[in-house]
Amino acid sequence: MALDSLQDFLSAIDRAGELVRVREPVATHLELCAITDRASKLPGGGPALLFEQPVLRDGSRSPYPVAINLFGSMRRMAIALGVTELDAIGARITQLIDTKIPDGFIAKLGLIPRLLEISKFPPRVHGGTPACQQVVWRGDEVDLDRLPILTCWPEDGGPYVTLTMVISKDPARGIRNVGMYRVQQLGKREVAMHWQRHKVGAEHWRQMAERGETMPVCIAVGADPASMYSASAPLPPAVDEFLFAGFLRKQPVALAKAVSNELEVPAEADLVIEGYIDPREALVTEGPFGDHTGFYSEADLYPKVHVTAVTMRERMTYATTVVGRPPMEDFYLGHATERIFLPLLRLTLPEVVDYHMPAEGIFHNLVFVSIDKKYPGHADKVMHALWGQGLMSLAKVLVVFDKDVDVRDAQQAWWIALNNLDPQRDVRFGMGPVDVLDHASRAFSFGSKMGIDATRKWPEEGFTRPWPKRIDVDAATARAVETKWASLGIR
Repeated sequence: MALDSLQDFLSAIDRAGELVRVREPVATHLELCAITDRASKLPGGGPALLFEQPVLRDGSRSPYPVAINLFGSMRRMAIALGVTELDAIGARITQLIDTKIPDGFIAKLGLIPRLLEISKFPPRVHGGTPACQQVVWRGDEVDLDRLPILTCWPEDGGPYVTLTMVISKDPARGIRNVGMYRVQQLGKREVAMHWQRHKVGAEHWRQMAERGETMPVCIAVGADPASMYSASAPLPPAVDEFLFAGFLRKQPVALAKAVSNELEVPAEADLVIEGYIDPREALVTEGPFGDHTGFYSEADLYPKVHVTAVTMRERMTYATTVVGRPPMEDFYLGHATERIFLPLLRLTLPEVVDYHMPAEGIFHNLVFVSIDKKYPGHADKVMHALWGQGLMSLAKVLVVFDKDVDVRDAQQAWWIALNNLDPQRDVRFGMGPVDVLDHASRAFSFGSKMGIDATRKWPEEGFTRPWPKRIDVDAATARAVETKWASLGIR
């Protein structure tokens, strides 16, 4: 059964023994983040945390508990998406895209249930008062200081809303986008919207600014976990994230019309901050911000959002996250994306066997890829093709391996790469867009890239020496040792 709300998610991870309730008062200014950072570095990502008595900046106790590190383990990520392992979602996608029209009337009838499944996913707008609007603040009632918004790191520019679903619409086509963008609180009724230039929300804002139109925006926090994850997923601009969440949940996402603009928000959200951006206003300073690179990203100019309403559940829980030196919660969100989107990557690159972004590479800095190598130069072809794939264009270092290498095992992958590598022969350099958070690039969002061919080399690639065999225990001995291992007393 799909999890319909943040409370459902908290209950599920509590039953799984993955939730720790912190009953001591903890300050939302720096202290709560420091505790979470330490917990998330525990083996396996540490537990999810529910702070029951967060202390606001003025010293008062917030009535709203803070939930954090919710997605910060492989098990919780699977619970969030209703599977026992994340590869099961990729298998569903593979089944859908591999659908072929069979011969024969009876065989065609057998295809109908699979095709009908797709039609069940679009989000549905419900009438009445949704859970997310049980409490409504308008006008002078709006006071973001009453919310337990975290200041995470000592040099942050202010408190930040981080685990967001930022909702906007393409002004020309009306296509909705839901993105996970950080939002800095500027005052009681203003926030700064940090959307990088490569993101769809930023493109919507540019289009609205060119038209001279005021841009409505909603910032939802806490909802069904599939929707929360989908806001972080690198979907094509024409794909509605709530539709994708419906596919993941196997149930449509319930939406409701916002109270102060025409956008639609998750009906089961715990909190929604509604507002608008006036393109005629000057941009405001946002940042610095302790980012997922493990370094502070610099302050820059971004749009100001005027808050027109805040709506929430009567018993709201504030969901948030903290980023910093890896590994942290965002690594597990990124790992889910790896597993889910592998079948879609194979549509254009069928030779790709697997790929992995190690935590130390903070997503775009390092990508391991294994391929079924068929011809000389195949690794080079894959490198350039990947650099042409959406946000994979930001990858700084790509390392390509043969199909028998487990790229999810970083220790094994580096062992193979460093054994197979001749630096002058096997390293490629190029130029292109890079992550705007890359402080080492030669220019903002532009720099060089490195591709490493760690595959076995072929004679046509200039290698004429014998390629050695890898050392492995033979299968019979491995089975014999496995049967004896428990009795050997080796721990």
